Amino acid sequence: MSTPPTSRPRPADGAYPIVRWPPHVGADGDDNVTAEEPLEIRVDGAPVAVTMRTPGHDDELAAGFCLTEGIVAEGDEIDRVESCNNADEDNVVDVRLDGNGRESAIERTRRMTYLSSSCGICGKQTLDRIEQLTRPFDRDAVRLHAAAVAALPERMRRDQDQFSRTGGVHAAALFTTDMKLTVLREDVGRHNAVDKVIGFCLLQGLQRHKESSVLVVSGRVSFEIVQKAAVARIPVVAAVSAPTSLAVELANRLDMTLLGFVRDGRFNIYSGAQRIV
Repeated sequence: MSTPPTSRPRPADGAYPIVRWPPHVGADGDDNVTAEEPLEIRVDGAPVAVTMRTPGHDDELAAGFCLTEGIVAEGDEIDRVESCNNADEDNVVDVRLDGNGRESAIERTRRMTYLSSSCGICGKQTLDRIEQLTRPFDRDAVRLHAAAVAALPERMRRDQDQFSRTGGVHAAALFTTDMKLTVLREDVGRHNAVDKVIGFCLLQGLQRHKESSVLVVSGRVSFEIVQKAAVARIPVVAAVSAPTSLAVELANRLDMTLLGFVRDGRFNIYSGAQRIV
């Protein structure tokens, strides 16, 4: 698998003039605002999805999307990810499959999906299809120290450069079980940030190491984020905010560890408490 250097992030925010109120809080001026642009994802030239995202790491986003949507099962099925940024096709990436992955993916990509930056589950035909992409985790393979897990969101926050500039992006980060940061990505869509993290691992050949890792997300954790982590074989998801009911139910069915309100040295365990010591 080869990929051109499309991962290098381009400027993802811009300065816009603002008027501050009340006036005594500071002078009028410019404020950095997070960029949001559509990205069309193609597979072997065929459009399969449009997502609103923060520009940057588009190849990782496309690769992660293809894995978590079941278009590919392994990184080896991807030959390369091509950026189509030209005058006629800006904001387009094409995931080119190798011979082994192309035939099996044809039927899986016979649909158009529209994703918004706020809800990645839009366009999926049934919840049953999502659950078919996953399988339960080994209950005893991972053990994590509670105090170390509680400190992860603050460690992630220190590296959220775009959030520091704009306050308008979500973050997702993957940590090893000994709490070393593997990758952090930011995006206006929380599900896009997760796909970028997963896509990074896929393109770097790290996907087989994720079964001993922790995914940390900066906001709430929805059903889709749990689903994406499960398809990528990440057994632990920790969120700064609350989970949804479907997220909790899916985590329980898959024996995944799901943590919510991970902040100020505390958290709630909604599923998989056996992994926290």
